[in-house]
Amino acid sequence: MNRRTGLYALMVCAVSMGFGMLAASPGQASCGAVQCFVVIGSQQQVPQKGRLTVNGIYNYTPMRLLDDTSGVIAAVDQHDRRLILDHHQEIRTITQTYTLNLNYGVTERFGLEVNIPFMNRQHSHIDGLGEDGAMGEGELSQFSDNGLGDIRITAKYNVLPTLRSMVVMGFGVDLPTGKHEQTESNGHVIESPTQMGRGQPGLIGSIYQSYELIPMKLNQFSYASYRHTFRNNDGYQFGDEYLLNVGLNYVARPWLTLMGQFNYRYLVHDNMSASLERSATPADAVFPDDPIVIDPEIKDRRVPNTGSTYLAFTPGFQIGLSQLVDSAWTKATSLYFYSQIPVARDSNNNLAQGTSFVFGLTRSFQVME
Repeated sequence: MNRRTGLYALMVCAVSMGFGMLAASPGQASCGAVQCFVVIGSQQQVPQKGRLTVNGIYNYTPMRLLDDTSGVIAAVDQHDRRLILDHHQEIRTITQTYTLNLNYGVTERFGLEVNIPFMNRQHSHIDGLGEDGAMGEGELSQFSDNGLGDIRITAKYNVLPTLRSMVVMGFGVDLPTGKHEQTESNGHVIESPTQMGRGQPGLIGSIYQSYELIPMKLNQFSYASYRHTFRNNDGYQFGDEYLLNVGLNYVARPWLTLMGQFNYRYLVHDNMSASLERSATPADAVFPDDPIVIDPEIKDRRVPNTGSTYLAFTPGFQIGLSQLVDSAWTKATSLYFYSQIPVARDSNNNLAQGTSFVFGLTRSFQVME
């Protein structure tokens, strides 16, 4: 296997990494948000020593209500440490993520990876159920926001570097670089689930394995990861995340690779230090009115309507431009496309991720010998 062919064989190993980033909202709402985790193999490999691989990635992720779900969910008031049940009704969220991914080979077996995401999010929901509106029907709230998210830095080590296989262990840190202290017009900090960043560091462990079933023709891979994020200063802690992915890559032409993978994600419920309340209903003597207190004690509570399970099938393809056009501009350059199609979903009555799309460009540079 020559160097160029070996590079492309590695680049088409599809893996999984998510960038669940959350946008700021003018209302108090535990809005659903997910990590769209279609992944490109050049993010998981350890490049050759002194080689830099650059990925520019665009990700479009819509979220909607599933059939037979109402979308009525709890709200989080972090300023006053209140968790309010059944406070608003979700309608839709669309997230667009632009990511710069840098992957550098420090040695032949050790590499460093940096992910820098920039997000745009559009969201709509009905806020203040049982409280706002003439009949307690709530009020329509729509917003959009954009900005830098949390940057992830990952150290990777290839423990099994052979011609046909590899096993890469990774340890990463999410830095709280995303906006996480955005405020409303009244000066109250907007709840964590709708901020661009999580407000506290996170730790990520991962393992990636690949094997060439047919050399230079058919490649098999698997990838698993775990993320834990610490509680932020507003008393909110995002639930742990588990990812598991398996797939195949088939070189149909020297310039075309067909790819398919199954992606599974399990998100644990978020946790909030807060008192517990519920929205008023027509059965209450005072309706519409302020939420009714259930338990005034501020303590750690599971946030309902967070946490989810998600299984998707993700077909895609990659085009090696250098095999199509021989020029300095196309050298070690590839284009790729993925579509992540839901197979099974459970979002706890919250918004669920729909069919998502990923477009990207990969290019490698030898920066040091």
